[in-house]
Amino acid sequence: MAARKKTRTIYVGKVPVGGGHPISVQSMTKTDTRNVKATVKQIKGLEKAGCEIIRLAVPDMDAAKALGKIKKSVNIPIIADIHFDWRLALEAINQGVDGLRINPGNIGATWKVKEVVAGAKDKGLPIRIGVNAGSLDKRLLAKYGHPTPQALVESAAGHINILEGLKFRDIKVSLKASNVPTTVEAYRLFSRKFKYPLHVGISEAGPPSTGIIKSSVGIGILLSEGIGDTIRVSLTAEPAEEIRVAYGILNSLGLRKRGAEIISCPTCGRCNINLKGLAAKVESKLKLIDKPITVAVMGCIVNGPGEAREADFGIAGGKGRGILFKKGKIIKAVKEDRLLEELLKEIEGRCDSKPS
Repeated sequence: MAARKKTRTIYVGKVPVGGGHPISVQSMTKTDTRNVKATVKQIKGLEKAGCEIIRLAVPDMDAAKALGKIKKSVNIPIIADIHFDWRLALEAINQGVDGLRINPGNIGATWKVKEVVAGAKDKGLPIRIGVNAGSLDKRLLAKYGHPTPQALVESAAGHINILEGLKFRDIKVSLKASNVPTTVEAYRLFSRKFKYPLHVGISEAGPPSTGIIKSSVGIGILLSEGIGDTIRVSLTAEPAEEIRVAYGILNSLGLRKRGAEIISCPTCGRCNINLKGLAAKVESKLKLIDKPITVAVMGCIVNGPGEAREADFGIAGGKGRGILFKKGKIIKAVKEDRLLEELLKEIEGRCDSKPS
């Protein structure tokens, strides 16, 4: 694992991003922002899942004016996601958001950009420059032929120049594409040239079946190279699933530990229990636990405890019977139909959050 790239530190609300601070996990609401009740409900669910920064779409003035009510009802920082309209940015600032996602080169006249930057400076808000392969400037597409990594970096540099020209440096940058190699190379190139903190993700990654793979590969490669200060997994799924996967990526790289990590064997001819069903039940029961814990679900009494000796707790099943073990040492033998119940009892004694 490469050392973290040294970047500037910005603050999204009270959450530090960059500068070697823990890699934060964020998501984006999938409700209509104008529906305050539904949006607050979704954000509260995301807070419980471990989301640390939340972004909201702001398509019109009604959505912008709803941000203040939403902000007062939630605990995590809110970022207003705005395209083109400087007036929406100003209203979002007035409503008390903690950051903006808006590309200054797309706002229009210089005076409009200056007003937005002045508002952000006055409130101490950062601005995320969000470069997306699907919406590159026509000039760059003509120059490079298609959304190359170099085109993404040049687009980001253009937006950065505008903000730096206005003495604004509380900047965070993302360079996303749905193509994993393009995204990875774009972040690598940018990281060599700039010290601004990076928001890492794969754009339009897809439904969970494919999106989890693409996000894990792309985000995982970059984080393993020390690139990335905050992450968002973009899935066509409920946003809480994005948070679960994000922490799974961080857990697997040893960068952060949160929630239950499930270890289970793939099964073989020695397996005499329904391990697939048992592992699924364990995963479901432990999904709300926030304390870091590793749980093994093994199909072989003989080898299970040894193979999963690093797990905090584990179970291994045989025909009609099984064992409960801790750090590779057997605690007790139990009947097969009580394996799950006994495991949950042991875990509940350690964790503040009870299994669901």
